[in-house]
Amino acid sequence: MMETLTQKIKAKALELGFSKIGVARADALSEDAIRLKEWLHRGYQASMQWMEKNIAKRSDPREIVPGAKSVISVAVNYFTDVQHSPREGEGKISRYAWGDDYHIHVTERIQKLFECIKQMAPESEGRYYVDTGPVMDKYWAEKAGIGWRGKHTNVITKEFGSWVFLGEIITTLELEYDAPMEDFCGTCTACIEACPTNAIVEPYIVDSNRCISYLTIEHRGEIDDSLKPHFEGWIYGCDICQDVCPWNRFQQQTADEEYFPRDGNVTPNLDALIELSQEEFSRRFKDSPIKRTKREGIVRNAKLVRNENFPPEADEPKAQKLKK
Repeated sequence: MMETLTQKIKAKALELGFSKIGVARADALSEDAIRLKEWLHRGYQASMQWMEKNIAKRSDPREIVPGAKSVISVAVNYFTDVQHSPREGEGKISRYAWGDDYHIHVTERIQKLFECIKQMAPESEGRYYVDTGPVMDKYWAEKAGIGWRGKHTNVITKEFGSWVFLGEIITTLELEYDAPMEDFCGTCTACIEACPTNAIVEPYIVDSNRCISYLTIEHRGEIDDSLKPHFEGWIYGCDICQDVCPWNRFQQQTADEEYFPRDGNVTPNLDALIELSQEEFSRRFKDSPIKRTKREGIVRNAKLVRNENFPPEADEPKAQKLKK
């Protein structure tokens, strides 16, 4: 029995190292677009103004690739079997940022898949993305059967939990479509209850203004004083809502060494980060996701967490304290 084009594409994706692949019909995301607009209306995007742009493209892949028929969604497992065990004076970095920047490696892989598809079907047109364009990747992963969106809004897969990177190819090819993944969160609210800043304001809705991941990565400037005592050691990203998810008991070790932890990237010394020069920061975090927050951001976060454990007044000389 001859393989169909869809089967060939899926086989090639797995051969290239993708953990999962699925295909969805390239239709407009009408209901999801409404939810996106409501989320933006509430101001939950915080300072991420780019989320407010290209709404039409985010809602309909045919606005990106005219004549698009299919959205191919892919996932890469990045879990490494290492745990956060910070000692005094150390902070915590989100698991996804322990190794190399996934944009580099997932983009290389999806570009190869895209080129293979062009060889299989030279008449096809398309574009590929890895968290870099106006594409709602979590929605397409759900519709393509990769996984479902958990109440913490991350995509959860049965095989790898939520420890996956996502990418998409929008193509004019009409392929065989997978069924959307059913939501298996049930009545569980572990992620909502575990969030120390109450950023998950209701199931499936996160207020970025309160989210530790947003505040330590995307946010520029000072952090609200009311949130500072609740960072629990996180200086870049936050895994709390994923760590407590029951589905993440089914994780598997990644085969990609690029995502294994670099030295000092799991629980880095706070004082060492605070003292980093720009040159040292650039060298240490070359090709790392951590460069996104810039030196100023990582120094700010390290100081915040250090002061969370050791308030500034604790460091003042005894003589100064007595004068107060």
